Amino acid sequence: MFLSVLDLFKVGIGPSSSHTMGPMVAASRFLDSLRAAPFTVHGLRGSLHGSLAFTGVGHATDRATILGLAGFSPDTYDAEAAEETLARIHATATIDAPGLGPLRFDPKSDLLFDYGPALPGHANGMILMANDAQGDVIMRETYYSVGGGFVMTEAELAAGKDTDDGAPVPYPFKSAAEMLEMATTSGKTIAQMKRANEISRIGADRLDQGIARIWEVMNDCIDRGLANDGILPGGLNVRRRARAIHEKLLAERGMNLTAPHVINDWMSTYAMAVNEENAAGGQVVTAPTNGAAGVVPAVIRYWLDHVPGASANRLDDFLLTAAAIGGLVKYNASISGAEAGCQAEVGSASAMAAAGLCAVLGGTPEQIENAAEIALEHHLGMTCDPVKGLVQVPCIERNGLGAIKAVSAASLALRGDGQHFVPLDAAIETMRQVGADMHEKYKETSLGGLAVNIPNC
Repeated sequence: MFLSVLDLFKVGIGPSSSHTMGPMVAASRFLDSLRAAPFTVHGLRGSLHGSLAFTGVGHATDRATILGLAGFSPDTYDAEAAEETLARIHATATIDAPGLGPLRFDPKSDLLFDYGPALPGHANGMILMANDAQGDVIMRETYYSVGGGFVMTEAELAAGKDTDDGAPVPYPFKSAAEMLEMATTSGKTIAQMKRANEISRIGADRLDQGIARIWEVMNDCIDRGLANDGILPGGLNVRRRARAIHEKLLAERGMNLTAPHVINDWMSTYAMAVNEENAAGGQVVTAPTNGAAGVVPAVIRYWLDHVPGASANRLDDFLLTAAAIGGLVKYNASISGAEAGCQAEVGSASAMAAAGLCAVLGGTPEQIENAAEIALEHHLGMTCDPVKGLVQVPCIERNGLGAIKAVSAASLALRGDGQHFVPLDAAIETMRQVGADMHEKYKETSLGGLAVNIPNC
């Protein structure tokens, strides 16, 4: 099993990796298929199913799908050009798809929100179709946005979750138990094994440049969130709070009477800054998803700015270790809120951050595995119930608490010797089972929980 750190941590746009980035990627892939097809396309249609339908408007799924069909991609997204393109499509009922020419597409009638049963493969399903001159469907593909911006066709999903068919990697661990066994046998850290795997596939230069880019975007996102204020879009009138809290923290810095627990406010503010940017549709890094994008960067910023002896030279160890844990969770369970609730998003992010922090603080592989397990265990059962389908309440604050739990988990693990009662593999499997048992109204449909128990306007 191999999942690159550069795939788990992807540069993209808010507010959702599964509902915004994924549909945009799926639409782009559909264009690739059409360009390779032998027939002439005259029009496009699509339908959104399951969670993509129920919370699609709040997550900008319709906008993302349309823009993907117009040639936009998350990693090169231009907000100003996107608005101009959307306005033109709505005015002309035509999409100028790159390499295909002008195609008929009326957003009002050609993109359907289907609120019936979800498609069989995953809660986040969508169907894209191409029409001929008479309006008959000549090509059709079903896509599933499986979390974190990852997209699979119906055939790819049916083929199995381990679709990696690349060259073998030096340390092909598929479980935490295998990871620890390989660490013991090789004498390497988790980060060193992960680095060896990455280099065998993408080379050292691309890896180092990619990791540097990941942290640059993460850190810039924190800084933008700390600088911006105002009301977040979507109609809930949620105020940005990170800037005001940060200014108060700066004013209190150095005061002898500051309580020790205020460090939690720093961590929360870093995380909230990221998720306020995400809610506003800004540039973020999936970590492992957009909805949980604030946890890992907040813990890294806490470590760099507040922990004596921290060095940016160890950032690769942090992110590689976090990616190793995130890959195990994705492979053996899920990182999709629509599939397993928020335990799969913020819970996974907290486990990744705990592992990364434990690593750079000198933890052994056993202590790192313990840190990840503690963080994940204490997110088990967490529902995904966004109010009004927006990635705002409770998502923004939840990232702050996920960061705090990650730091606490790493600290607890470092106080021990790595021996503990519940293995990480057991926590991951429990999360998978709880997600399967969880009612659909608590899995990113906004049909239960907070989404129906507080006013939505």
